[in-house]
Amino acid sequence: MLTISELKMSLGGRTLFENASLQINHGDRVALVGPNGAGKSTLFSIILGKLEPDEGTVDRDIWTTVGFLPQEGEAVGGETVLEVATGRATELPRLEKTLHDLELAGLVSGSEYLEAHAKHDALNDPQAEAKAKKLLVGLGYKEKDFDRPAREMSGGWIMRAHLARLLLLEPDLLLLDEPTNHLDLLALLWLQSYLANYSGAVLLISHDHQFMDEVVTQVHEIYEKRLLGYTGNYSDFLRQREENYDIQLASYKNQQKEIQALQEFADRFRAIPSKASQAMSKLKQIERLELIEKPLAPRKPFRFQIPPPPRGGQRAITLEGVHMAYGANPVYAGLDLEIERGERTVLIGPNGAGKSTLLKILAGVVEFQQGERKLGHNAKLGYFSQHRADTLGLENTVLDEVLASAPALREDEARGILGSFMFRKDEIYKLTGVLSGGEKSRLNLVKFLVDPPNLLLMDEPTTHLDIMTVESLTLALERYEGTLVFISHDVRFIRHLATKVLHINNGRVLSFPGTYDYYMEKSGTIEDARSALTAG
Repeated sequence: MLTISELKMSLGGRTLFENASLQINHGDRVALVGPNGAGKSTLFSIILGKLEPDEGTVDRDIWTTVGFLPQEGEAVGGETVLEVATGRATELPRLEKTLHDLELAGLVSGSEYLEAHAKHDALNDPQAEAKAKKLLVGLGYKEKDFDRPAREMSGGWIMRAHLARLLLLEPDLLLLDEPTNHLDLLALLWLQSYLANYSGAVLLISHDHQFMDEVVTQVHEIYEKRLLGYTGNYSDFLRQREENYDIQLASYKNQQKEIQALQEFADRFRAIPSKASQAMSKLKQIERLELIEKPLAPRKPFRFQIPPPPRGGQRAITLEGVHMAYGANPVYAGLDLEIERGERTVLIGPNGAGKSTLLKILAGVVEFQQGERKLGHNAKLGYFSQHRADTLGLENTVLDEVLASAPALREDEARGILGSFMFRKDEIYKLTGVLSGGEKSRLNLVKFLVDPPNLLLMDEPTTHLDIMTVESLTLALERYEGTLVFISHDVRFIRHLATKVLHINNGRVLSFPGTYDYYMEKSGTIEDARSALTAG
């Protein structure tokens, strides 16, 4: 279906990869991984013909149709959710124009025409609307939302409508860039099952370890300008990469020992006439060797210890009879909730159910209409929001900001932690005022970890983090001695941390006092996802 041969690509004077080759066949499930900035999205752009490589070729079978889901969806006008999902308002007219223009130009035998024709037929299918509705339901939409103007909804929900249209087209090759970013847990499980059974091929970029474990059967890593392929899911890739490194390192060390022995013999005996010819033979033997490069160690999670927070009371925080509404829209009515010291509680539920609102109520950053919020004895509360940047000193450097948060922290320790959260080399000297939203979010996260509260509230803390950084955060929070309440759609992150699950939906909060797996078993969530997939 797709063959990439010996690609080389440089941007801004930096070589991203060279001699990169990859073949994708029908039915393949491939993950493209690598550190942020390695060139994953650039490779997608080359495959889509949006960028020209410096060297190499990209060959696609003429009959292969390609569908692409970017990280950020295209803007919408006045079309409804269903019109976005069926492509009636924008995609279908665009395809009709493309076909008309190509026919006028006499270009009806090329891949562009064949692909446009296949996609036009898929959207013109009499069953297209019924299929789109089933896909929208699988992705979490209610039937009452189908006729709503899409622009009234959040960016995450609009992305789901675009994803539904892409799946409706059923392209032979799906290119997905971070497809789980805007999905709640149920929709994520649905998509996971859908892709695992997809009839075409899938090439995806993801920072979700568990998602890749469930979906992919190959992993290709961009690392140090190379594209290396592995068979299996993401966990298999990690194991094989470590094994390959151990084998290569042992080969390198053995060769270095051999070279050292040969060189020592030559140095010792080259001045002795009776041994000189043997000495020269040893030197020539060194010259004939095909030198093994010392392998670079695979990047691993950075391990650091969160300092012990001050000890709080047995009841960390309590809500009694809380009523909360946004205007005429009620969220909670008479909510009672108690969080005890040492619990690690995850809030789970569909998007819009009130998870972030509950976290804000606990944090004291929104006013509710009735009821009481009580902090426990000696509570030191910290609220980590994805959008919180107002605590940063805009004239401080990244390093200064962290050192100011924890005066007892050594500079080398601060550098190590910042490095694990993707602030590397000179980036630690950037002023916080010029940081991107994602960088500010990561910096705030580091500040919490070096000077932790004993009650930590976190809303999607893994957003903007690559896989290794998520692992670093997970390892640190596993050793955190305070109380944690968090929202996350990262199944692996939840599974490692949660000791209690609160399922939130329609103003009701159901408590499951156990692990994520216990919640999945008792709540019937897996069955719900399977039912939605069957309906889709």
